[in-house]
Amino acid sequence: MNFILILIGVLLNAVAQLVLKKGMSIIGTVQVDIASITEMILKASTNLYIYLGLLCYVLSFVVWLMVLSRTEVSYAYPFLSIGYVIAAFVGYFYFGESMTLYKVGGIALICFGVFLLYRS
Repeated sequence: MNFILILIGVLLNAVAQLVLKKGMSIIGTVQVDIASITEMILKASTNLYIYLGLLCYVLSFVVWLMVLSRTEVSYAYPFLSIGYVIAAFVGYFYFGESMTLYKVGGIALICFGVFLLYRS
């Protein structure tokens, strides 16, 4: 059951990132100045994707608290790296981001590391 909760938390966290990315792709690039940040906040306050991403974050936080109450952080925390794998593939297939040989190699290393942790 702990492993299932970990995966649910990781998936919710990854979905939150991806939905927020979608919301921000609608809002556009934000410069680092007060006017741009204010405009971004106003646009984000009416963007359904931003709200959905925040909801996924809240749910992932609640699930993660449950995970931390049941298992060692040294076991659970490395599984968060699965989110990187999910984000890389969704980024490639949905957002048209690049997938280089280095990224594939990094993903393979992450998967192998998570496998070793799961087996320990």
